[in-house]
Amino acid sequence: MKNSLEPGSLRNHFLIAMPGMTDPHFAHSVTYICEHSNEGAMGIVVNLPMDLTLKDIYEQLELSTNHDSAEHPALAGGPVSVERGFVLHPTNSEQSWQSTIQVSADISLTASRDILEAMAEGRGPENTLVALGYAGWETGQLEQEIIDNAWLTVPADQQILFHTPTEQRWAAAARNLGIDLNLISSVAGHA
Repeated sequence: MKNSLEPGSLRNHFLIAMPGMTDPHFAHSVTYICEHSNEGAMGIVVNLPMDLTLKDIYEQLELSTNHDSAEHPALAGGPVSVERGFVLHPTNSEQSWQSTIQVSADISLTASRDILEAMAEGRGPENTLVALGYAGWETGQLEQEIIDNAWLTVPADQQILFHTPTEQRWAAAARNLGIDLNLISSVAGHA
């Protein structure tokens, strides 16, 4: 069977874990794909909060804050490099950070301390998701998992990413496909 997913075709898409996903890093998860190429794929899980707030991260970095965002939970972004922080935020031509990749015209990913310093001081991007770690796939791995019915894919939606409560993102992303995940069997099959 020829793989119909072209490199780059999943960038700026959500991966929605199918109900049968048993890997604890991805069960009931929504992953925002930041990079998809011939070398593999990289994404950030955007709906699995940790028992860690941004205030905890600011304190660890010795940054003082009294900004409201300090009480937001950090997300478990994936099982790779869990000691590294990543910030998803809307792209803004008036703000720039040391280590940013523009994923789409609307969304960027930053992995440098300067954005966290700005956030702690209340001068960072208005909407952010902060995650520790990321999800990574080797060449062809993600495409095979999709063929094996582990994931649904849908173009990313900023409303879901930045304005939908984390516990509702999995169902909300699937609704963009017209699917109620509660009605899907956890047993996959091919005709």
